[in-house]
Amino acid sequence: MNAPTGEVIEKAVLLAGRAPSLHNSQPWRWIFDGHTLRLYSVSGRILPATDTAGRQLLISCGVALGHLHAAMAAAGWRTVIERFPNLNQRDYLAAVEFRPALIVTDADRERADAILRRHTDRLPFAEPTDWEDFEIVLRSTLDPDGAVLDILPADSRHDLARASKLSAALRRYDSGYQAELRWWSGHPVESAGVPPEVLTSQEDYERVGINRKFPSGSAGPRDADTGTDRAAVLVLSTDDDSPRALLRCGETLSTVLLECTIAGYATCPLTHLTELPSSRDIVRELTGRGQRPQVLVRVGTAPPSHAEPPDTPRLALEDILECRG
Repeated sequence: MNAPTGEVIEKAVLLAGRAPSLHNSQPWRWIFDGHTLRLYSVSGRILPATDTAGRQLLISCGVALGHLHAAMAAAGWRTVIERFPNLNQRDYLAAVEFRPALIVTDADRERADAILRRHTDRLPFAEPTDWEDFEIVLRSTLDPDGAVLDILPADSRHDLARASKLSAALRRYDSGYQAELRWWSGHPVESAGVPPEVLTSQEDYERVGINRKFPSGSAGPRDADTGTDRAAVLVLSTDDDSPRALLRCGETLSTVLLECTIAGYATCPLTHLTELPSSRDIVRELTGRGQRPQVLVRVGTAPPSHAEPPDTPRLALEDILECRG
């Protein structure tokens, strides 16, 4: 049976490595045997004080899996994914096999191209234009077996800000959390971490109101006429916190981020609002659902005059891919 070449796999894995992850920890590893590409989580890249249950590690790996699917589709290959093929091996997340695609569509190419254009923007946004039409398109792209998408009403912003402040207050004296935050942010850790150039000033942090409280960075201030953040806020929820649900949530997040990028929107995933039970309960009440919120996404319009932040550092190919056979 035909299989993609090693070169195709390498290019796709590099694109998958552009996936966002908690503090840019990049907790994934791939092994290719010439036929099957296997995805593993890397326990050494979990942040135990921040991600106590390992939920965000699995969501991050799910985003990488979604990005890989997009990259391979653009390269002319359809993916056949078996999730958690060995339940006795908890770090073995997925086995991916490939079938030649009948056609590569413009949409396939656009989504793969969006991987390199997407970045997390923590500055204030203007409201997203043509949002109602985009929402219809976005929902049509989501796998019904993935996470549930809710778009919160504008009047929920006060409660979201309260949940964000509550999360920060509860962790103010959490030395483990604060140590992790400062280790992974403000300077790159080898080829990972969040550099100061993408972190906001205190002024812009306050104008957003629902971002994670990082150490103040050196990202250039957004034009004052942008005012306070007017982004749409999306929530992805799952029926439970099982590993399968979390991995699928990450795959859905990949689709959301890439489709928003294609549409010209800026995005910022938020997970601090779901890390602690008290703030997570506030978000769940806002969705009006019984499901468990996993990740929120701010979506909006960045002013055209705003320079895009520099790329965050990424692990080298040899650090995330092993080819055997």
